[in-house]
Amino acid sequence: MNIKMIKTENEYHEALNRLNEVFDAQPETSEGEEAELLALLIENYEEAFYKINAPDPIVAVKIRMEEMALKQKDLIGVLGSKGIVSEVLNRKRKLTVKMIRNLSEKLKIDPGILVRDYQINQG
Repeated sequence: MNIKMIKTENEYHEALNRLNEVFDAQPETSEGEEAELLALLIENYEEAFYKINAPDPIVAVKIRMEEMALKQKDLIGVLGSKGIVSEVLNRKRKLTVKMIRNLSEKLKIDPGILVRDYQINQG
């Protein structure tokens, strides 16, 4: 087992291939320990070079609505009236703290995503 920090794209792909080979190894074996170390090194490399930014709050809400097969009308009462739901989802109105709490509870979205700043449409 020759494990070292992953510094290049080629090393990253080699580590992925090796992890695939030892993935099902028993935890207390040398291959099991190798799999654990490779997973940590791969995760570290991906954090540095493949970071995925969280979507803005409205995109996150729309994605979650789609996943849960919800329609705009299902957010009446969560965000407010039918008109307010429409304004929020069409970026004409910002989310309030109460809306964020309600959305987080109903849609199971981390409030940290919902409090991020986003652009509203003027006009």
